Amino acid sequence: EWDQMSGGMGSTFSGSSSTAGDFGMQVFFRSEGDLRVRLVEPNSPAGMANIHRGWKVKQINGNSGITTANANFIIENVYNANTANFIFEKPDGTNVPIFLTAAHYPEKPVYLDTVYTLNGRRIAYLVFNSFLGNTSQIESQFSTVFSRFASQNVTDIIVDLRYNGGGYVSLQESLANYLIPNQASGQLMMKQIFNTAHSSSNNSTSFRKAGSVNLNSIYFIVGRGTASASELLINNLKPYMNVKLIGATATHGKPVGFFPVPLGDWYLFPVSFKTVNKNGEGNYYNGIPVDAQIADGLDKDWGDVNESSLASAIRNITTGTYLRDAAYIEPAAVAEGNEKLEMQSVKVTVDARKF
Repeated sequence: EWDQMSGGMGSTFSGSSSTAGDFGMQVFFRSEGDLRVRLVEPNSPAGMANIHRGWKVKQINGNSGITTANANFIIENVYNANTANFIFEKPDGTNVPIFLTAAHYPEKPVYLDTVYTLNGRRIAYLVFNSFLGNTSQIESQFSTVFSRFASQNVTDIIVDLRYNGGGYVSLQESLANYLIPNQASGQLMMKQIFNTAHSSSNNSTSFRKAGSVNLNSIYFIVGRGTASASELLINNLKPYMNVKLIGATATHGKPVGFFPVPLGDWYLFPVSFKTVNKNGEGNYYNGIPVDAQIADGLDKDWGDVNESSLASAIRNITTGTYLRDAAYIEPAAVAEGNEKLEMQSVKVTVDARKF
């Protein structure tokens, strides 16, 4: 795998080769012909234009053929273009034209943190969109967020990783240490296993409990975009917590990691190691399956308790049942279109140690 890098090792990897940056907006099909904004970076051109998750894309550069058959056109004009004209339909039914110019901007991996009080439960909700970025800054945000969760006496936690394609192993370790229950501190988190020619590099990592949030169960909202370091986090917690997964599909399926090899302005990511948890589990090449298959609520903004995935997690916490029992099946054409759109996102587990 190849990725271009914006800045030094303490900065971020970018999945785009555009020197002008991008619009800071991701899109996905909710159904055939219904393309929705699924994520907007707050500091990006799309964020500054006040575009929100859930808005429907009606037209791109005068083209109203917003269908899965036109996925390549959508990719070129949403992800790779320097400028584009859009017409969006807002949730109130009004249409709004917006012209965007690509730019570079600081990303916001810790996207949302909040606490809901429902049926006597204090439910923490954390939307975390990338394990890439300024590691010191993100670790500081983890400290602030989990201090807030502790001060509000949370009884349950939902971690939203549905669009998190992974990143640094060190940030995975940091978040895992906040999530793990007290009794797991000091116990094995994971093993990194190399081939027989490099078995001397095999490495083990133990948990070191951080913060004072102490829960025995955890809910993850996931999808096909949940990959690499995100899957690593889920797998590492499974031996120690009651882990529940909710989403439209299984996770991506990438239980291997990389050491970045610099080549000018680019980095090469050769597969370097596989990772297993305390129980030796880690061969999830077909993804980690969900416990409740629920469609991504692309028509709702982040944190809306009526968004289908979040609502399903809340319902299970408060009543013991999921939002609905019937499994969601993504239509084949929609799945194919969304797989193309998902390919625009970086999916890595990066260990920045010298090999």
